[in-house]
Amino acid sequence: MKKTWLVLLLVMLMTLTACGGNKKEEAKAEGDAKAIETLKIQFVPSREPEEIVTQTEPLKEILKAKLAEKGYDVKNIDITVGTNYEATGEALSAGSVDIGFIPGGTYAIYDDGAEVLLTATRNGLSVDSDNPKDWNDKKPTEKVEDQVNFYRALIIAGPSEKGKELAAKVNNGENLTWEDLASAKWSVMGSSSSAGYIYPYLWLQKNYEKGLTDLPSIVQADSYPSSMARLASGQVDVMVGFADVRMDNAEKWQSEFNKTASIWDETNVIGVTDKIYNDTISVSKNSEIMTDDFKKALSDSFIEIANTDEGKKIISIYNHEGYQVAKDSDYDSEREAQKLLKDLKN
Repeated sequence: MKKTWLVLLLVMLMTLTACGGNKKEEAKAEGDAKAIETLKIQFVPSREPEEIVTQTEPLKEILKAKLAEKGYDVKNIDITVGTNYEATGEALSAGSVDIGFIPGGTYAIYDDGAEVLLTATRNGLSVDSDNPKDWNDKKPTEKVEDQVNFYRALIIAGPSEKGKELAAKVNNGENLTWEDLASAKWSVMGSSSSAGYIYPYLWLQKNYEKGLTDLPSIVQADSYPSSMARLASGQVDVMVGFADVRMDNAEKWQSEFNKTASIWDETNVIGVTDKIYNDTISVSKNSEIMTDDFKKALSDSFIEIANTDEGKKIISIYNHEGYQVAKDSDYDSEREAQKLLKDLKN
Protein backbone atom coordinates (compact mmCIF):
# COMPACT_ATOMS: atom_id res chain seq x y z
CA MET A 1 0.00 0.00 0.00
CA LYS A 2 2.84 2.34 0.96
CA LYS A 3 4.59 1.54 -2.32
CA THR A 4 1.40 2.39 -4.20
CA TRP A 5 1.15 5.76 -2.49
CA LEU A 6 4.83 6.45 -3.16
CA VAL A 7 4.36 5.69 -6.85
CA LEU A 8 1.29 7.95 -7.06
CA LEU A 9 3.11 10.76 -5.25
CA LEU A 10 6.06 10.47 -7.62
CA VAL A 11 3.75 10.62 -10.64
CA MET A 12 2.01 13.70 -9.25
CA LEU A 13 5.34 15.46 -8.64
CA MET A 14 6.52 14.67 -12.15
CA THR A 15 3.25 15.97 -13.58
CA LEU A 16 3.47 19.20 -11.59
CA THR A 17 7.09 19.71 -12.63
CA ALA A 18 6.20 19.18 -16.28
CA CYS A 19 3.28 21.61 -16.05
CA GLY A 20 5.47 24.17 -14.33
CA GLY A 21 8.05 23.81 -17.06
CA ASN A 22 5.41 24.24 -19.74
CA LYS A 23 4.13 27.41 -18.09
CA LYS A 24 7.63 28.81 -17.95
CA GLU A 25 8.15 28.03 -21.61
CA GLU A 26 4.79 29.65 -22.47
CA ALA A 27 5.71 32.73 -20.44
CA LYS A 28 9.08 32.93 -22.14
CA ALA A 29 7.50 32.57 -25.58
CA GLU A 30 4.93 35.21 -24.69
CA GLY A 31 7.69 37.53 -23.48
CA ASP A 32 9.66 36.99 -26.67
CA ALA A 33 6.57 37.76 -28.78
CA LYS A 34 6.22 41.17 -27.06
CA ALA A 35 9.85 42.10 -27.58
CA ILE A 36 10.09 43.93 -30.92
CA GLU A 37 13.48 44.80 -32.33
CA THR A 38 12.40 47.39 -34.94
CA LEU A 39 9.07 49.01 -35.76
CA LYS A 40 9.09 50.65 -39.19
CA ILE A 41 6.83 53.64 -39.85
CA GLN A 42 6.54 55.46 -43.17
CA PHE A 43 4.81 58.72 -44.07
CA VAL A 44 3.69 59.87 -47.52
CA PRO A 45 5.36 63.05 -48.87
CA SER A 46 2.44 65.46 -48.66
CA ARG A 47 4.88 67.88 -47.01
CA GLU A 48 8.62 68.33 -47.48
CA PRO A 49 10.26 65.00 -46.46
CA GLU A 50 12.88 66.65 -44.23
CA GLU A 51 10.17 68.62 -42.48
CA ILE A 52 8.18 65.43 -41.82
CA VAL A 53 11.19 63.52 -40.46
CA THR A 54 12.18 66.41 -38.17
CA GLN A 55 8.71 67.02 -36.75
CA THR A 56 7.94 63.33 -36.19
CA GLU A 57 11.29 62.51 -34.50
CA PRO A 58 9.80 62.81 -30.96
CA LEU A 59 7.19 60.20 -31.91
CA LYS A 60 9.82 57.49 -31.54
CA GLU A 61 10.28 57.78 -27.78
CA ILE A 62 6.66 58.68 -27.07
CA LEU A 63 5.34 55.66 -28.95
CA LYS A 64 7.91 53.38 -27.31
CA ALA A 65 6.71 54.53 -23.88
CA LYS A 66 3.03 54.05 -24.75
CA LEU A 67 3.65 50.56 -26.13
CA ALA A 68 5.72 49.68 -23.05
CA GLU A 69 2.67 50.50 -20.91
CA LYS A 70 0.82 47.88 -22.93
CA GLY A 71 3.47 45.21 -22.54
CA TYR A 72 5.56 45.75 -25.68
CA ASP A 73 9.29 46.40 -25.52
CA VAL A 74 10.13 48.10 -28.81
CA LYS A 75 13.88 48.58 -29.17
CA ASN A 76 13.95 50.81 -32.26
CA ILE A 77 11.47 52.85 -34.28
CA ASP A 78 12.51 53.70 -37.83
CA ILE A 79 10.68 56.65 -39.45
CA THR A 80 10.97 57.28 -43.18
CA VAL A 81 9.14 59.18 -45.91
CA GLY A 82 8.14 57.43 -49.13
CA THR A 83 9.37 58.80 -52.43
CA ASN A 84 5.71 59.07 -53.44
CA TYR A 85 2.30 57.82 -52.29
CA GLU A 86 2.56 54.61 -54.29
CA ALA A 87 5.93 53.76 -52.74
CA THR A 88 4.44 53.75 -49.24
CA GLY A 89 1.48 51.64 -50.36
CA GLU A 90 3.83 49.15 -51.98
CA ALA A 91 6.05 49.06 -48.89
CA LEU A 92 3.03 48.20 -46.74
CA SER A 93 1.97 45.48 -49.16
CA ALA A 94 5.47 44.01 -49.21
CA GLY A 95 5.81 44.13 -45.43
CA SER A 96 8.98 46.23 -45.67
CA VAL A 97 7.27 48.80 -43.42
CA ASP A 98 4.89 47.96 -40.58
CA ILE A 99 2.85 51.17 -40.33
CA GLY A 100 1.93 53.70 -42.99
CA PHE A 101 0.35 57.14 -42.64
CA ILE A 102 -1.51 57.12 -45.95
CA PRO A 103 -4.54 58.81 -47.55
CA GLY A 104 -7.77 56.93 -48.06
CA GLY A 105 -7.18 56.72 -51.79
CA THR A 106 -3.82 55.06 -51.30
CA TYR A 107 -5.37 52.64 -48.81
CA ALA A 108 -8.13 51.71 -51.27
CA ILE A 109 -5.52 50.80 -53.88
CA TYR A 110 -3.30 48.77 -51.55
CA ASP A 111 -5.87 47.21 -49.20
CA ASP A 112 -4.88 43.71 -50.31
CA GLY A 113 -1.67 44.19 -48.35
CA ALA A 114 -2.71 46.89 -45.88
CA GLU A 115 -5.27 47.05 -43.08
CA VAL A 116 -6.72 50.32 -41.80
CA LEU A 117 -6.53 50.87 -38.03
CA LEU A 118 -7.45 54.52 -37.51
CA THR A 119 -8.85 57.48 -39.37
CA ALA A 120 -7.71 61.01 -38.62
CA THR A 121 -9.92 63.79 -37.37
CA ARG A 122 -9.11 67.42 -38.01
CA ASN A 123 -10.49 70.87 -37.45
CA GLY A 124 -13.10 71.92 -39.94
CA LEU A 125 -12.66 75.04 -42.06
CA SER A 126 -14.54 78.33 -42.08
CA VAL A 127 -15.82 77.49 -45.57
CA ASP A 128 -17.42 74.21 -46.58
CA SER A 129 -19.16 74.78 -49.88
CA ASP A 130 -19.10 73.11 -53.27
CA ASN A 131 -19.34 76.56 -54.89
CA PRO A 132 -15.83 77.92 -55.62
CA LYS A 133 -17.00 81.54 -55.50
CA ASP A 134 -17.90 81.10 -51.80
CA TRP A 135 -14.26 80.24 -51.04
CA ASN A 136 -13.11 83.40 -52.81
CA ASP A 137 -15.73 85.67 -51.25
CA LYS A 138 -14.80 84.48 -47.74
CA LYS A 139 -11.01 84.57 -47.96
CA PRO A 140 -8.85 83.88 -46.06
CA THR A 141 -9.91 80.38 -45.10
CA GLU A 142 -9.51 79.66 -41.39
CA LYS A 143 -9.76 76.64 -39.14
CA VAL A 144 -12.71 76.18 -36.76
CA GLU A 145 -12.88 74.07 -33.61
CA ASP A 146 -15.41 71.53 -34.89
CA GLN A 147 -13.79 68.17 -35.64
CA VAL A 148 -14.58 66.56 -38.99
CA ASN A 149 -13.63 63.27 -40.60
CA PHE A 150 -13.56 64.59 -44.16
CA TYR A 151 -12.00 67.29 -46.27
CA ARG A 152 -12.28 68.57 -49.81
CA ALA A 153 -9.86 69.14 -52.66
CA LEU A 154 -9.67 72.50 -54.40
CA ILE A 155 -8.72 73.45 -57.92
CA ILE A 156 -6.72 76.65 -57.40
CA ALA A 157 -5.82 79.27 -60.02
CA GLY A 158 -2.60 81.23 -59.54
CA PRO A 159 -1.30 84.71 -60.42
CA SER A 160 -0.44 83.99 -64.07
CA GLU A 161 -2.48 85.74 -66.74
CA LYS A 162 -4.37 82.52 -67.49
CA GLY A 163 -4.95 81.91 -63.78
CA LYS A 164 -6.40 85.40 -63.37
CA GLU A 165 -8.59 84.90 -66.43
CA LEU A 166 -10.11 81.69 -65.05
CA ALA A 167 -10.62 83.21 -61.59
CA ALA A 168 -12.36 86.29 -63.03
CA LYS A 169 -14.95 84.14 -64.79
CA VAL A 170 -15.69 82.17 -61.62
CA ASN A 171 -15.96 85.29 -59.47
CA ASN A 172 -18.32 86.83 -62.04
CA GLY A 173 -20.59 83.83 -61.62
CA GLU A 174 -19.74 82.33 -65.02
CA ASN A 175 -19.24 78.63 -65.61
CA LEU A 176 -15.85 77.56 -66.88
CA THR A 177 -15.82 75.59 -70.12
CA TRP A 178 -13.61 72.63 -70.89
CA GLU A 179 -11.76 74.84 -73.34
CA ASP A 180 -11.02 77.28 -70.50
CA LEU A 181 -9.48 74.55 -68.36
CA ALA A 182 -7.66 72.85 -71.23
CA SER A 183 -5.94 76.12 -72.12
CA ALA A 184 -4.21 76.20 -68.71
CA LYS A 185 -1.06 74.47 -67.43
CA TRP A 186 -1.84 72.17 -64.48
CA SER A 187 0.20 70.76 -61.59
CA VAL A 188 -0.99 67.56 -59.89
CA MET A 189 0.30 64.95 -57.44
CA GLY A 190 0.74 61.18 -57.89
CA SER A 191 -2.17 59.19 -59.25
CA SER A 192 -3.08 57.65 -55.85
CA SER A 193 -3.30 61.03 -54.08
CA SER A 194 -6.92 61.70 -53.13
CA ALA A 195 -6.74 65.50 -53.08
CA GLY A 196 -3.90 65.82 -55.53
CA TYR A 197 -5.27 63.65 -58.31
CA ILE A 198 -8.25 61.31 -57.77
CA TYR A 199 -10.99 63.70 -56.67
CA PRO A 200 -9.99 66.49 -59.06
CA TYR A 201 -10.11 63.84 -61.79
CA LEU A 202 -13.62 62.89 -60.69
CA TRP A 203 -14.62 66.55 -60.52
CA LEU A 204 -13.61 66.97 -64.16
CA GLN A 205 -15.45 63.78 -65.09
CA LYS A 206 -18.59 64.87 -63.28
CA ASN A 207 -18.63 68.38 -64.77
CA TYR A 208 -17.01 67.90 -68.18
CA GLU A 209 -17.03 64.13 -68.84
CA LYS A 210 -13.25 64.31 -69.16
CA GLY A 211 -10.35 63.73 -66.78
CA LEU A 212 -6.90 65.02 -65.89
CA THR A 213 -5.35 62.78 -68.53
CA ASP A 214 -7.33 64.67 -71.18
CA LEU A 215 -5.65 67.96 -70.34
CA PRO A 216 -2.97 68.97 -72.88
CA SER A 217 -0.54 70.44 -70.33
CA ILE A 218 -0.08 68.65 -67.00
CA VAL A 219 2.95 68.09 -64.75
CA GLN A 220 3.32 65.89 -61.67
CA ALA A 221 4.89 67.43 -58.57
CA ASP A 222 6.67 65.47 -55.84
CA SER A 223 5.10 67.49 -53.01
CA TYR A 224 2.48 70.20 -52.45
CA PRO A 225 5.07 72.89 -51.64
CA SER A 226 6.83 72.26 -54.95
CA SER A 227 3.46 72.42 -56.73
CA MET A 228 2.69 75.68 -54.94
CA ALA A 229 6.11 77.05 -55.93
CA ARG A 230 5.31 76.35 -59.59
CA LEU A 231 1.98 78.15 -59.19
CA ALA A 232 3.66 81.16 -57.57
CA SER A 233 6.28 81.44 -60.32
CA GLY A 234 3.74 81.13 -63.14
CA GLN A 235 5.21 77.85 -64.42
CA VAL A 236 1.67 76.51 -64.05
CA ASP A 237 -1.67 78.29 -64.03
CA VAL A 238 -3.63 75.81 -61.91
CA MET A 239 -2.80 73.38 -59.12
CA VAL A 240 -4.90 70.90 -57.15
CA GLY A 241 -4.61 70.12 -53.45
CA PHE A 242 -6.33 69.68 -50.10
CA ALA A 243 -8.53 72.57 -48.95
CA ASP A 244 -6.05 74.04 -46.45
CA VAL A 245 -2.98 73.78 -48.69
CA ARG A 246 -2.88 77.58 -48.98
CA MET A 247 -2.95 77.96 -45.21
CA ASP A 248 0.06 75.63 -44.98
CA ASN A 249 2.00 77.60 -47.58
CA ALA A 250 0.89 81.17 -46.81
CA GLU A 251 4.21 82.11 -45.20
CA LYS A 252 6.33 80.36 -47.84
CA TRP A 253 4.41 82.17 -50.57
CA GLN A 254 6.27 85.36 -49.67
CA SER A 255 9.37 84.15 -47.79
CA GLU A 256 10.44 81.34 -50.13
CA PHE A 257 8.48 81.87 -53.33
CA ASN A 258 9.41 85.59 -53.42
CA LYS A 259 5.91 86.97 -53.85
CA THR A 260 5.12 90.47 -52.60
CA ALA A 261 1.35 90.03 -52.29
CA SER A 262 -0.24 87.41 -50.02
CA ILE A 263 -1.31 83.98 -51.20
CA TRP A 264 -4.95 84.97 -50.57
CA ASP A 265 -4.67 87.97 -52.88
CA GLU A 266 -2.98 86.03 -55.68
CA THR A 267 -4.89 82.75 -55.74
CA ASN A 268 -8.52 81.85 -56.28
CA VAL A 269 -10.58 78.68 -56.14
CA ILE A 270 -12.09 77.65 -59.47
CA GLY A 271 -13.37 74.19 -58.51
CA VAL A 272 -14.36 72.21 -55.40
CA THR A 273 -14.54 68.43 -55.19
CA ASP A 274 -16.82 66.14 -53.21
CA LYS A 275 -15.92 65.26 -49.61
CA ILE A 276 -12.91 63.01 -49.11
CA TYR A 277 -12.60 60.66 -46.14
CA ASN A 278 -9.64 61.54 -43.92
CA ASP A 279 -6.15 60.00 -43.87
CA THR A 280 -5.48 56.63 -42.30
CA ILE A 281 -2.99 54.96 -40.07
CA SER A 282 -2.73 51.58 -41.75
CA VAL A 283 -0.62 48.52 -41.00
CA SER A 284 0.91 45.88 -43.22
CA LYS A 285 -0.90 42.56 -43.50
CA ASN A 286 2.49 41.03 -44.32
CA SER A 287 4.37 42.41 -41.32
CA GLU A 288 5.86 39.66 -39.18
CA ILE A 289 5.15 41.55 -35.95
CA MET A 290 1.54 42.58 -36.60
CA THR A 291 -0.66 40.46 -34.29
CA ASP A 292 -4.23 41.37 -33.27
CA ASP A 293 -3.01 42.25 -29.78
CA PHE A 294 -0.26 44.48 -31.14
CA LYS A 295 -2.68 46.23 -33.52
CA LYS A 296 -4.93 47.01 -30.55
CA ALA A 297 -1.93 48.34 -28.62
CA LEU A 298 -0.93 50.53 -31.57
CA SER A 299 -4.46 51.90 -32.02
CA ASP A 300 -4.80 52.76 -28.33
CA SER A 301 -1.32 54.29 -28.27
CA PHE A 302 -1.88 56.61 -31.24
CA ILE A 303 -5.25 57.75 -29.87
CA GLU A 304 -3.66 58.49 -26.50
CA ILE A 305 -0.68 60.29 -28.05
CA ALA A 306 -3.02 62.51 -30.09
CA ASN A 307 -4.69 63.62 -26.85
CA THR A 308 -1.45 65.11 -25.49
CA ASP A 309 0.01 68.52 -26.30
CA GLU A 310 3.27 67.00 -27.53
CA GLY A 311 1.41 64.45 -29.60
CA LYS A 312 -0.78 67.10 -31.20
CA LYS A 313 2.33 69.00 -32.22
CA ILE A 314 3.73 65.91 -33.93
CA ILE A 315 0.61 64.93 -35.88
CA SER A 316 -0.06 68.54 -36.91
CA ILE A 317 2.44 67.90 -39.73
CA TYR A 318 -0.56 66.36 -41.55
CA ASN A 319 -3.13 68.71 -40.01
CA HIS A 320 -4.43 65.80 -37.93
CA GLU A 321 -6.07 66.67 -34.61
CA GLY A 322 -6.84 63.19 -33.35
CA TYR A 323 -7.72 59.63 -34.36
CA GLN A 324 -10.69 57.34 -34.14
CA VAL A 325 -11.01 53.63 -34.79
CA ALA A 326 -11.76 53.01 -38.47
CA LYS A 327 -13.63 50.27 -40.28
CA ASP A 328 -12.57 48.91 -43.64
CA SER A 329 -16.05 49.73 -44.94
CA ASP A 330 -15.44 53.42 -44.16
CA TYR A 331 -13.41 53.51 -47.37
CA ASP A 332 -15.95 51.93 -49.68
CA SER A 333 -16.49 55.33 -51.30
CA GLU A 334 -12.76 55.52 -51.98
CA ARG A 335 -12.93 52.11 -53.65
CA GLU A 336 -15.73 53.36 -55.86
CA ALA A 337 -13.63 56.37 -56.76
CA GLN A 338 -10.67 54.15 -57.57
CA LYS A 339 -12.80 51.81 -59.67
CA LEU A 340 -14.26 54.71 -61.61
CA LEU A 341 -10.83 56.19 -62.11
CA LYS A 342 -9.50 52.85 -63.34
CA ASP A 343 -12.42 52.47 -65.74
CA LEU A 344 -11.89 55.97 -67.06
CA LYS A 345 -8.22 55.31 -67.75
CA ASN A 346 -8.89 52.06 -69.66
